[in-house]
Amino acid sequence: MKPNFGKWALQLALLLVLAVHSAAGVSAQQGNNQGLTIGFSQVGSESDWRTAFTEITLAEAERRGINLLFSNAENSQENQIAAIRSFIAQQVDAIVLAPVIETGWAPVLQEAQAAGIPVVIIDRNVTANETLYLTRVSSDFVGEGRLAAAWLVQATSGSCNIVELQGTVGSSAARDRQIGFNEVIALFPNMQITVSQTADFRRTMGKEIMTGILHTENPAEICALWSHNDDMAIGAIEAIKEAGLDPGDDILVVSVDAIPDIFKAMMDGDANATVELSPYMAGPAFDAIEAYLNGEDVAKWIPVAGGIYLPATAAEEYAKRKR
Repeated sequence: MKPNFGKWALQLALLLVLAVHSAAGVSAQQGNNQGLTIGFSQVGSESDWRTAFTEITLAEAERRGINLLFSNAENSQENQIAAIRSFIAQQVDAIVLAPVIETGWAPVLQEAQAAGIPVVIIDRNVTANETLYLTRVSSDFVGEGRLAAAWLVQATSGSCNIVELQGTVGSSAARDRQIGFNEVIALFPNMQITVSQTADFRRTMGKEIMTGILHTENPAEICALWSHNDDMAIGAIEAIKEAGLDPGDDILVVSVDAIPDIFKAMMDGDANATVELSPYMAGPAFDAIEAYLNGEDVAKWIPVAGGIYLPATAAEEYAKRKR
């Protein structure tokens, strides 16, 4: 490595992250949604973040006087497609879709378009032509991965063997967080992912997969755990403790979501950093639907910003977020 390259690369990585996260967020407005019927197809309830996202969406719909038809897909695309077709048959005013995976949506989105029903893609992404949906409301998953990696580079002086727990295979969140993280660590020759496995965004699988990794790998050679969400990280923390190691010290832990439990883990010294995935996406989604129905132009992507949180503010954040 050339002199000062690490410092320059870290500065570049942080600048990339800040540029991504400086995009203006969209605040929810109380509009004229009274009387609208909107169908909402949710991925499921695989994580605490997903549960909070659902609760916030239901509360926002109630606050606005929206008749929200809610469908829990239980992580099944087939269930989501069936729900969307049911919403179309009921002639709803709009549909909000949080897709399980990216692919396979074009036919049902074409059906909604043919029925004159606007669709908002929320949270995760789809690969369908963007003319088939009104807009997407989401975080920048690539930016989240970059931010997590930039923190880890700084915490380890650019030298670390990393275990990665991936989210659901085929989801935009898992793919894009991985892309962003890998972009940053590629700038540092001594940063490398030595093991990468999927735990499907689930806490129980996070523990199961991490237990297996600690049996097949030398724990002393693992510098950090990079988890695509907090729930998998919390499961992995349990596995690390059961292996007689000290999470947060022997193995650093950085993840995404900013759920209450990860702040508790940071308070206990078991986790080191979390990047926020804001669950407050319903307001901007409902605003976009209202704007469209009023004949206004709507951007194809409405970003919802988040930041990174460290142990110094964990107690404060836990107090604010716990349910």
